[in-house]
Amino acid sequence: MIDKLAWLTFKEGQLLCARSHGKALYYIPGGKREPGESDEAALVREIAEELAISLKPETLRLACEFSAQADGKPQGVEVRLRCYTGEADGSPTASAEIAELRWLDSRHLGEISPVSRLLFQWLAEQGLIR
Repeated sequence: MIDKLAWLTFKEGQLLCARSHGKALYYIPGGKREPGESDEAALVREIAEELAISLKPETLRLACEFSAQADGKPQGVEVRLRCYTGEADGSPTASAEIAELRWLDSRHLGEISPVSRLLFQWLAEQGLIR
């Protein structure tokens, strides 16, 4: 099981997503915990690295969790995505490791990973994205 964290931020019915250099699919900004690191500390670190903004750890709240086949991995390897909402200081800017930032919604299911598709379907059912 690959354990990943994601930060959910919305604008006009869409969710902020990122695409890495050399990759076709978009993902939700975030990443993996370092040994001994809390979810909140890992998200603050990863979002600062990827988007050059500062999350406010005291505002982070677990929103949902999904598991699915991991993109680009052997059959049976799953990824678990724990998604948080929370406030940030600054405007997201793509770091060197990110090729592109885009605001996506449920019309873009073909451009995101299997676990992200589950998230997008749930967000649409909740009325958080189109």
